[in-house]
Order: sequence, then structure tokens, then C-alpha cells
Amino acid sequence: MNTENRLIVISHRLPINVESTASGYEVHTSSGGLVTALDSVLRKYSGVWIGHVGQQATDEVARLIELASLNQSYQLHTVLLSPEEVSNFYHGFSNEIIWPLFHDLQSRCNFSPEYWSAYCTVNERFAETAVRFATHDSFVWVHDYHFTLLAQYLRRRNDSCGIGLFQHIPFPPPDIFEKLPWRRDILRGMLMYDVVGFQTQRDQNNFGNCLQALLPECTFTVSDDSLHVRFEDRSVRVKSFPISIDFHAFADVAAEPAVRARARQLRQEQQGRKIILGVDRLDYTKGIIERLRAYSYMLRTWPQMRRGVTMVQVVVPSRVDIPKYLELKEEVERLVGEINGEFSDVGWVPVHYLYRTMPREELIAHYVAADIALITPLKDGMNLVAKEYCASQVGNTGVLILSEFAGAAKELLDGALLVNPNDQQAVAHAIMRAAQMPVSECVARMQRLRRQLREHDVYDWAESFLEAGANPAQRRTCLMSARTSEGETRVAGCGNN
Repeated sequence: MNTENRLIVISHRLPINVESTASGYEVHTSSGGLVTALDSVLRKYSGVWIGHVGQQATDEVARLIELASLNQSYQLHTVLLSPEEVSNFYHGFSNEIIWPLFHDLQSRCNFSPEYWSAYCTVNERFAETAVRFATHDSFVWVHDYHFTLLAQYLRRRNDSCGIGLFQHIPFPPPDIFEKLPWRRDILRGMLMYDVVGFQTQRDQNNFGNCLQALLPECTFTVSDDSLHVRFEDRSVRVKSFPISIDFHAFADVAAEPAVRARARQLRQEQQGRKIILGVDRLDYTKGIIERLRAYSYMLRTWPQMRRGVTMVQVVVPSRVDIPKYLELKEEVERLVGEINGEFSDVGWVPVHYLYRTMPREELIAHYVAADIALITPLKDGMNLVAKEYCASQVGNTGVLILSEFAGAAKELLDGALLVNPNDQQAVAHAIMRAAQMPVSECVARMQRLRRQLREHDVYDWAESFLEAGANPAQRRTCLMSARTSEGETRVAGCGNN
């Protein structure tokens, strides 16, 4: 992509939070894999980031955001959302419909019509804001399931700029997606983008199969591992772009003397025990409950493992306004209490539970200190924690245990121990194997993992997506040429799950 063209990033949240306190407003850096990845990209390309900050826009909030922009290499701009819109668009449609449905948990969905109305309204509001910044040579990079309809609203006002959507969470197969009442509207909205990106080939295939089932008038050609979809008078490129991290940023911090000293302190506190680390945002898709039960199973079944290991479970607060998330927090804390109550011994606590946002240096110190990273989501688009852990393992001695249902599993299968998070016995065996693994095998595995991440970092991900989104008119010409030479094909050939 020509970096002289203006890059406009749109996501639900900005990389900062503005919180109201007794003394006024305070600005905090946001957490999460999406924020970390996009911040790295925009620091390189500059441009503008449009999002929400968790507060109603006031003159003071706007001023704080403007001041925060002075410390960035890119501009920040917020979109005003009313409390009702936040409730219905974010807590409602995004997190009570799309989030559980796309993670195969349709029983948790609440298909309220009011949620859909708010979803359309907010998508249009963000599009109106983007128009203020977009020129004919801009590329508008839209992120995630919150904004599947944004392109159709933006094109009504500016049809000359490039627009791309990257889906950070999984995309479900037709038998799950078709349960969505607005399924055709969502697919039509996504086909208004120039390029649609997914984390994995499976997600790409699922999207194609949904088009086949619900929009059979689509036709496509296949080239360069992409689907080139033709719908009505538009052509769209659909491809998987596995997101990554800024490898060197994590490795460099992990090598800093202060971070290494903090890691040594964390290990000394465990008196030679193996440290098993879990780091997760509070969410039912992350498999925290299942992980704790597997750990408890191991301690109960193989008592010789007791006192030899300690689990450090970090849970980052998330969506605390949603009752189901508070219920999950209570269940996690109850289970931690039960495990510690059953197995604790003098000088040893089986689970150290930390419910808080952790500063970057402190988190990386935990990555460095941990002998084992236990990353076991029930389903995850990618899971950047697994990649952050490996990048921080500058000593190459850690072991990654990873859910086979994380998007990262395909990339990291050559060095990680892959497990089914629903299989308590298999997870327990993996913990035992990791704890007893010879150092030479640990080093060989971690070196392979780190090599993979070094060669495919967040900048490689961004470059590949932005290149795919560049010159949509030229790409449409190439598509027509491909269709003429190869013939037109229905979506049925896009692949199986």
C-alpha cells in the first residue's frame, strides 16, 4: 500500500479509555489484542483511528482525546453514542447476539429487534464520521463484527475510497449462522467491502459456504488462496490473514534488566515450583472454568504433582456491565476458592488468582517467569496471548499448551502442545508432560515457535491486508479477466470446514 494514502482505522473502541472519577476524567490505555496490534500498525503508517471511548462525548472528553493524540503518531477521533445506543448496539447486538453465535454458543443469544435497529444506526453513525476524513485515495480499514454494515452506508457518501473489513473473531458455518434473523442483511453488508479478511482458512471457507447457502446468486473464482466473489455489480476479495504481534517489541521488553529482575522475583516467590500461567480477558469463550477443572483433576488424580506446580491465573476485567460476565467472574472465583481449599498446604497455594489489568512490563515479566503457558479457549479467532508468551520467552525454555480451537493453533502446531479444552484428562496430561519435559525439547520447541512469529509479525499481517485492499478498480479488472479465462463458478467449490 502507498503510505502516502491516508489510512483510516475504525474499531468499536479507541486505544484509550476515558473514565469518570471523583476528581474528573482520567485517560487509560486500553487492553486487548486488537488494540495492541492496531497501535503497532498505526505508529508505522500514521492516519486516524475512529472509535468509542466508553463515555458520552463532552467538551472535556473531546479535549482529553485531542491531548492524547499529541502523544501518538496518529490522530484519535471519538464517535458520540448515547447510553441507550451503547446498551443496544454493544451490549445487545454485538455481545448478546454476534459474539456468542459466532463462537458456537447460540443458546446464549438474545435476538431482540431493538438490538438490530441500534446496530444499523451505529454503523451509519460511524460511516458518517469516516466521511469527514476519507478522500478518494484513502483506505478505510474496518475492524470486527461490530461494523459489518458500515461499508454500505459509507459508499452512499463516498464510493471512491477503498474499504476493507477484518474479522477478528471466528466466522461460523451455515448451520449456525443461519439462526441469525438478519443473516442475509449481514452477508450483503459484508459484500459491500473491497476486501474481507478472516483469521483462518476455516473462517474463510465458512463465509463462502454461508454465501452458497443464503446468497446463491453469488459467483466466484479462486486464485492466490482467495475467493473473488461477484455479487450484483460488485467484486470482493475474501482471504485469510492470520493476525500477529510486534515480535521485537515483546522480545526487547522481555530482555530489559528491570523486567528480567521482576521475573526472577516471581520465580523466587514460587521456591522452585513450575509456574503455569493463564492470561485471559473475562469471557466464557476463554475456557477459564474448564481449565481450572482440568488443573483440579490433575492435582486430584496425580498427587505427586502437588507442591511442584503453581497456577497463576490472570483475568482482565471485561464487559462488567453485562450480568452474565459478572456471573462468570463469581463462578471463576468460587472454583479458585474450592481448589485452594481442597489442595492448599503449608507454604503452597495451588492457584494465585489476579483479577485486574496488568501493566505491560508486569505482564511480560509474568511471561518470562512462566514455565508453562496454559492457553485453552473453547473457541478463539486467533489468541494473541499465546504469541505474546512465545515472543517474550527470550530464554527459549517455556512450553506452550494451546487449545486446538484457537486460530493460532495452525501456525503454532509445530512447537505447542495442542489440546481439546473440553477434555480434562488430556489437558491434565499435557500439563504433566510440559512440567516434566527435558530442557532440550523445551528449547527446540520454543525456538521453532519464535522463528515462526519473528518471520510473520504484525507488520507482515498489515502489509498483506493493505496490499489486498489497494487498487480495488484494478482488482476488479483482474477478476473479470480471470472469469473470462477460467469460467464462472458457483460458491460450492469454496471448501469444507
